[in-house]
Amino acid sequence: MRLRTWARDLALGGRFAVTGGRGGLLRTFLTAVGVGLGVALLLLAASLPNMTFQREVRESVRDPDASYETLQPGRDTFLYVRHQTLFRGDTVTGMVLRPEGPDAALPPGAAKLPGPGEMLVSPALGELLGSPDGALLRDRLPYKVVGTVGDAGLIGPTELRYLAGSDTLTTDNYDGRGREYGWSVPDEPFNAFLLLLVLIACVVLLLPVLVFIATAVRFGGEQRDRRLAALRLVGADTAMTRRIAAGESLTGALLGLVCGTGFFLVGRRFSGMVQVWDVNAFPSDVVPVPALAALIFAVVPVSAVVVTLFALRGVAIEPLGVVRTATPRPRRLWWRLLLLGAGAALLVPMAGAIDLGDTAIDTVGVAVGSVLALTGLTTLLPWLVEAFVRRLRGGPVAWQLAVRRLQLSSGTAARAVSGIVVAAAGAIALQMLFQAMQNDFVTVTNMDSSRAQLDVRVDAQDGAEARKMIARFSDTEGVTGVIGTITSHVWRPGPLKQGEEFAPTTPMTVADCPSLRELAALPSCKDGDVFVALAHGAEGGPEDSWVRRTAEPGAQVALRDVDGPQRGKPVPLWRIPDTARVVEARRDPVGQYQFGVLATPSAIDASRLDAPEAGVSVRIDPAVPDAAEHVRNTAASLDPLAWVRTLQDTQRDAQFSSVRTGILAGATATMLLVAASLLVTTLEQLRDRKRLLSSLVAFGTRRTTLSWSVLWQTAVPIALGLALAVAGGLGLGVVLLKMIGAQVEDWWVFLPVTGVGAALIVAVTLLSLPPLWRLMRADGLRTE
Repeated sequence: MRLRTWARDLALGGRFAVTGGRGGLLRTFLTAVGVGLGVALLLLAASLPNMTFQREVRESVRDPDASYETLQPGRDTFLYVRHQTLFRGDTVTGMVLRPEGPDAALPPGAAKLPGPGEMLVSPALGELLGSPDGALLRDRLPYKVVGTVGDAGLIGPTELRYLAGSDTLTTDNYDGRGREYGWSVPDEPFNAFLLLLVLIACVVLLLPVLVFIATAVRFGGEQRDRRLAALRLVGADTAMTRRIAAGESLTGALLGLVCGTGFFLVGRRFSGMVQVWDVNAFPSDVVPVPALAALIFAVVPVSAVVVTLFALRGVAIEPLGVVRTATPRPRRLWWRLLLLGAGAALLVPMAGAIDLGDTAIDTVGVAVGSVLALTGLTTLLPWLVEAFVRRLRGGPVAWQLAVRRLQLSSGTAARAVSGIVVAAAGAIALQMLFQAMQNDFVTVTNMDSSRAQLDVRVDAQDGAEARKMIARFSDTEGVTGVIGTITSHVWRPGPLKQGEEFAPTTPMTVADCPSLRELAALPSCKDGDVFVALAHGAEGGPEDSWVRRTAEPGAQVALRDVDGPQRGKPVPLWRIPDTARVVEARRDPVGQYQFGVLATPSAIDASRLDAPEAGVSVRIDPAVPDAAEHVRNTAASLDPLAWVRTLQDTQRDAQFSSVRTGILAGATATMLLVAASLLVTTLEQLRDRKRLLSSLVAFGTRRTTLSWSVLWQTAVPIALGLALAVAGGLGLGVVLLKMIGAQVEDWWVFLPVTGVGAALIVAVTLLSLPPLWRLMRADGLRTE
């Protein structure tokens, strides 16, 4: 019988929600839109595991199977080499193929193998190459476009990728020989620090969504109260009116589920067109995990009913109106502090319990503790706003109107900004974690980007060709200087000594004096000098012994390996001058020690060197647009497979970078939701006070005064909320840092977060002004 009564009253409330006239329909619409926005973001979050998994599957499926080595060519084998280049900050990946038989496998996404000099391109790359912006990139890819790479060969719709055919690919310049595509890579477990980061990010990004949903189901509270009083007048008891109110909220939540599903499905269709922080996915990959989707569809309606009943717990609904005492009972503080204390009680004992080498953490304890702490902050805001505005007196008319409104009913305004409090506090704590952790996931590369910004290594046929290559880079647009070297090896001639398996060898580098000074500490240098460089640094152990056994001043060296491919032919010899000086190598701009024989061009004919390599470290002019792209084009004109390395002083761990990218993308979506929720809530509050605003204007109140009063009504709770978020975020951040044994890197980390919050306030205020002015019209007093 009780279930039947609940069902009847909930259904009656649902009827009121959809048949309450234009005002009731608008209120229900706002509730549905508000809940729908939150549900759409929750469904997107529930899709992230599948999106990540599908990206990994696509990456592994399209890669040649390297689980076993194929040594001999066959009817079904192919040679391949992976290639990658940068174009204006975007990565362009490719694979060059040479089938060795008629049955060579097709790469995923290809309808046929591209012939020599041909390539298949992804839709995004094809669009770029066909646009005026892609002119520089067209010069870099010396292949004719003959087709498109399908979705099966791409990890995302906006990926820039190509598959090219070549008849010059050999076992001298290939990555491997394969028979088929697709192989699995064993999962690399996250360490404990990254697990903590991911867990806190999930709490921080999703809790504001739940807070917003709880706020949305309370839209139209004042009009609802008047309607419930009318129900009491016709005979409904208090329990029945509360069940009817819950039914209205339940209907709005159910419609919100429908709207949210619609928003998600529409957004899913356009997911391939949107790229946030380099994250992009096919619509077919954006599928929520069934268990998480079911949880969302169960929690949202239940929370709507619970929140409504909770909101009505202190309200006496009488037949002649809703009774709220003139002096409302102050909000209780103890249970709000209890939530904060419970969160701290779970998190504080974990101080020092998480080590970088661990692969597991107390997930439940950290998650529950963080949720309780952030929820406690959220619940503190209404109490803080009420306690603050209670003591305010005097001021301009606009300020007095705003303060009086907040004194009468501050809960609605506080709830409107509670999402910002959670988002800002969590963002501050996350940023503190980021700053403390990044040193553990950033390695020093020993590169020196102040001496050069790009580095290229290209194989040459002889020394003359290597010189021409270096000259080509010197003449490239935007290049201000090059460190050009011609590198080969020299061997100790004669028979092997006892215990030796092969002849000792050491590198030999030919370059002009300015370039050699970048490689070693030279006392002086002029053309014709020769030096023997020892690597006394971290790489100077066995390397120096090989240098001394091969290239002492006055020693004779072979310019070609006696046992190499040209075995049996006369070996060219060269004697190191007795005047050669022994010097200490220094790190080059790439961060390596170029030890061995260093010779100036006049000291040796570079054309005698065996299989020389042209090395060029390039300095570019930052004022020249696309200077780096011109350098990459020069390298591609010399060798289409040449790698151009961008020199960077530090390098981030791949897993850390992936987590950071995902969190930034999620934070962007959450902040957009917070902005949308604040706008919807503000519009609902203005609509709820339509008659009051019109009355004030009718009695002569200036529109600017009312506009400023609305601004102050929003600004005061948000200012208090941001202050609370800063204090709570810093506190939570300190506790989390204690868990990993780290110190605070920057106490001013909250400034960017509060800046974003302030920007949201300004944006929402500006967007709400047109509806505000429209609501001030005299027709707002009309009653039907």
